[in-house]
Amino acid sequence: MIKRAQGPVIAIDGPSGAGKSTIAKLLARRLKYAYIDTGAMYRAIGWKATREGIDLADEHALAELVSRTKVTFNGGSADPKVSVDGRDVSGEIRTPEMGMAASAVSRSKTVRARLLELQRELGADGGVVMDGRDIGTVVFPDAEVKFYLDATAEERGRRRYQELKEKGLDVELARITGEIAMRDLQDSRRDIAPLRKADDAILIDSSRLTVEEVLERMLGEIGSRRAGRV
Repeated sequence: MIKRAQGPVIAIDGPSGAGKSTIAKLLARRLKYAYIDTGAMYRAIGWKATREGIDLADEHALAELVSRTKVTFNGGSADPKVSVDGRDVSGEIRTPEMGMAASAVSRSKTVRARLLELQRELGADGGVVMDGRDIGTVVFPDAEVKFYLDATAEERGRRRYQELKEKGLDVELARITGEIAMRDLQDSRRDIAPLRKADDAILIDSSRLTVEEVLERMLGEIGSRRAGRV
């Protein structure tokens, strides 16, 4: 394993609704590592672009936007907060609409280049759990441990539906499942850093696993690598 100042980089990739953020936060807490939600960065840019009425397919406008936007994280792995230009947008970016906006702006070469730079800066010293869609393939292809967390579209739709209902949002299960399927298609077909499993990533299908079962499986894999058994 690579020796970084604060420990290894643990990458968790996978499609929307697979439970990456939930697991990544718990894993970071158990390991006492920092947690970096890269998807939140794209949601933050999508949120600001939408708020300013910018065409999400306008590369020039998005390039100008990202050049004057500051996205920051605080609160640690237990309660991470995302701020845009000093405003806490943690709740506002967690809607289905912002998920689709994130997928749209992620196709921008300039947006990806700027956020890639920021992600690598945040994780350079290690001791981080980072989740997204291209962490193990593009952001940190040399990550010491890589996971690809997946689940069926139906199960991911059900989970996201329950999550949004608990937040008091008026949503429909069929619509949420359809949006997840559409985002899968967008993310896997984009020209830049498409969603895919890294060759050396450990695949975990969480469709019939509890959160604790997924967490324990990941901790076991990390322990094996630390002990040099893998």
